Amino acid sequence: MTEFPHLSRRGFLTRTAAVGGTLAVSGFLAACSKTDSGTEGKGGLAKLKKQGFVRVAYANEAPYGYKEGGKLKGEAPTLHAEIFKALGVDELRPSFSEWDGLIPGLQAGKYDVISAGMAITPERCAKALFSEPEFISPTAMMVKKGNPKNLTDLASAKKAGVTIGIMSGAVEKSYAEGAGIAGDKIKTLQKPQDGADAVKGGRIDAFVLTGISLRWLAKTNSGLEVTEPFVPALDGEKQYSPGGAVFRKGSEEVRDAFNRELKKITSDRAHYVELLKPYGFGDSEVPPASLKTSALCKG
Repeated sequence: MTEFPHLSRRGFLTRTAAVGGTLAVSGFLAACSKTDSGTEGKGGLAKLKKQGFVRVAYANEAPYGYKEGGKLKGEAPTLHAEIFKALGVDELRPSFSEWDGLIPGLQAGKYDVISAGMAITPERCAKALFSEPEFISPTAMMVKKGNPKNLTDLASAKKAGVTIGIMSGAVEKSYAEGAGIAGDKIKTLQKPQDGADAVKGGRIDAFVLTGISLRWLAKTNSGLEVTEPFVPALDGEKQYSPGGAVFRKGSEEVRDAFNRELKKITSDRAHYVELLKPYGFGDSEVPPASLKTSALCKG
């Protein structure tokens, strides 16, 4: 039995102008002092190597990081396990955290890494250290099999005059409005499955979400298909919706070592796809080399 809620995309709901993922690692010591945290950047990696494991927290959201059959699965655990193994740390020790508790728990020293497909935003950058993007989240549309309206992106949806569905509170609403789609042609759904059901029932012509989430949703919804992903734009700026691993401030050494191994994987597109394809990640999710966390943190 799969132990996770259905694709809530909480990692992306706050991105008006900006998801499975990894895990948050519990602090090295439950009672880590302020002084220990402040000096962690100089010895964090050595500590991890010596103890042989990294404690991580996951938010139980497929396909980013979740438990199934008692095993930790998803984009982030798979990617991060390979990275930490290359760094000499062979084991991920997971613990569950509610989404809203991830960053506070990280700040309190309960974990060392958040791996939950968390969006890289200036607000979050002020509280923690992000890795370079480990994936981007191009938008796609779920449509009936055969794509009867020949939809390819939001511009084609506007031209065809179709009705689209978006998740309540999600960034896709701003994308649709930016593409000029009229308000009466945008229907709000509460859950991803509601969107799939609305397409099946003909209440909407397309359900708009990330390609990652839609491909995962399509696994359990026959009669539907997902269009090729596209990168929407707002005011001429491409909206990549990148996610990354998150580290406690003071963990620069571990973060930088992580980034070096991450670059090796994202630079090898074939390997990246092979590694993460089981979770709906493909070539369209590989982050561009020019996309940098330092710029994303500035907004």
